[in-house]
Amino acid sequence: MNNPIATRGGMSRRRIVQAGAAVAAVPLLGGASANASEPAIFGDGTAIEPVDGPKQQAAAQAGGEGLLPLNRILTYYGFPTNPYMGILGEYGVNDDLDGLRDALLVQAAEYDAADPETPVLIGFEVIASVAQEDKGSDGMFLVYTDPELIQQYVDYTAANGMVLFLDYQFGLHPVEDELDAFAPWLEYEHVHLALDPEFKMLPGEQPGVDLGSIDASDVAFAQRTLAAACAERGLPPKVLVVHQFYFTMIQNKEQLAPVPGVQLVIDMDGHGDPDLKRESYAVVIAQEPIEFHGVKLFYPLDEPLMTAQEVVSLDPSPHWVCYQ
Repeated sequence: MNNPIATRGGMSRRRIVQAGAAVAAVPLLGGASANASEPAIFGDGTAIEPVDGPKQQAAAQAGGEGLLPLNRILTYYGFPTNPYMGILGEYGVNDDLDGLRDALLVQAAEYDAADPETPVLIGFEVIASVAQEDKGSDGMFLVYTDPELIQQYVDYTAANGMVLFLDYQFGLHPVEDELDAFAPWLEYEHVHLALDPEFKMLPGEQPGVDLGSIDASDVAFAQRTLAAACAERGLPPKVLVVHQFYFTMIQNKEQLAPVPGVQLVIDMDGHGDPDLKRESYAVVIAQEPIEFHGVKLFYPLDEPLMTAQEVVSLDPSPHWVCYQ
């Protein structure tokens, strides 16, 4: 892999906040220099017994036609084998998927305690295409993750009653290419899709230098494509996550709308302290609620890390929570 951008690390990140009626860009330092070797898996430091595997299986089955809104989905994010690209990568260096799942179950127990009425369904979010600093031989600034590595996570999550999200970073590829890349995994009921507009470039732009964006028409195309594919295969709806931490990252966002047969989550991405995250959530999610809502948290970079109780108390309460 050629110089992968360490997503949410290795480059500056911007976040949106609301200052009265104005929307301002605030630089936040992400960084490969941040110490990510000791993830704070216990939130506020309190040790809680993890919820058990059978409860996760029950949560997975409880959604009927769709996982949301009956469940809350809780995921760990990263690129396997790269410790600078999320907690999933930290454990992946040692190929310790059981340890990763155990840590996630402990985190899930906090959400179970904070909101006992909503089953917690755990999963992983694997970066399936990685933005590059250099354009590569094809000029597209993107490298796809080895399918055998993805299959390892597909099989593991299936065997352990978990969900799996495949995260795509685009480069110069159109949305259609990422959907084509996702196609082999559509057959698996527990595998879902995430799109990362930060790295969707226009000609002349470069990942890590320019902030990318996706248009509402591209999101709608993905919604329709997934819904049609699930209907054709007799599968329940896929969850489609679109990450956003800056208001320009989803162009024409007001045009987004639910599409029957697929469940759309807008995820408030980006790192910062709890007050900044609440302000950002108010802009990204609360001002423009669409269908389902998500938030991402960063173990080494959110200081202090929001507790599960603080997360579920966001308005609207998120259906999808991701830790990096």
